[in-house]
Amino acid sequence: MKNNTSSTKTTKIEYTYTFKVNKSDFLLEFLLSKINLSRNSVKSLLSKNKVLVNGSVVRQFDYPLAKDDDVKIAKNSQNTSNQAKRKNTTSQFNLKEYIIFENDDYIAINKPSGLLSVESDKDNESLYKYVFEYLTIKNPKARPYLLHRIDKDTSGVIVFSKDIKLHSMLKMHWNDDIKLREYYAICEGIFNEKKGTIKSYLKENDNHLMYSTKDKNAKIAITHFEVEKENRNFSLVKLVIDTGRKNQIRVHMRDIGHMVVGDEKYHSKENPINRLGLHASRLDFIDPKTKKLISLKTNIPAEFTKLFK
Repeated sequence: MKNNTSSTKTTKIEYTYTFKVNKSDFLLEFLLSKINLSRNSVKSLLSKNKVLVNGSVVRQFDYPLAKDDDVKIAKNSQNTSNQAKRKNTTSQFNLKEYIIFENDDYIAINKPSGLLSVESDKDNESLYKYVFEYLTIKNPKARPYLLHRIDKDTSGVIVFSKDIKLHSMLKMHWNDDIKLREYYAICEGIFNEKKGTIKSYLKENDNHLMYSTKDKNAKIAITHFEVEKENRNFSLVKLVIDTGRKNQIRVHMRDIGHMVVGDEKYHSKENPINRLGLHASRLDFIDPKTKKLISLKTNIPAEFTKLFK
């Protein structure tokens, strides 16, 4: 499947305010609690298309906010015409090609490498934006609730809830409800040990780089690995993580001297596939409503397997 996001050109948005939501709320009430403006002034910001939630413009006063949502107020009005939405969705990124599961409660996407999970200050193109547009074309009052994120250059499974109550239930017990987090990576070199477990405590430095430390006050990270294929220069490794820390796999592979290919951030010097060699292949979790297991799977990218033929 071709990644057609690389040609997308974006315009950087300048913001007056940025907030992270700590608990469920409604948009108008949340903004009133955060900024020193009258109710009418906040309503004016909404009506002028200046309020964005996770990168998408919202005008609805009682729009439901979930924990970890990003709320920003842009300096200038943003274009939100339905025509523009459809044009962006179809010409730049056809979301339907990437949907791997959808029902009344969830939608899961095989995110391509190079696309953010949620917009950033430097890039307002994101998977959240496309899922939001997809759902609101069907129902203007619908919205996605992101349950987890993967790095921009990592491909693979991301799942959204369509219901705020389900989102809250899952976020509250996410580590308990997740039964499997599986990845595949192309790593530099040949492993002496073909199977093992890496355990360390992770911290973030001032440059936003993660690193392993012996400080037990940091966050514990556990990664299981198994080499499935290898050639003279590279190894295809299946990884299962018990913890979902930022850049966990990338740091752990560096720690044992087998960096993920294409990972310049963590000092990889090889890039035979012209992208980060990391893919989220499977996510299993218990649906808190039905108590049944939902298993979301994607194929290993063709560029990964081709390297070992």
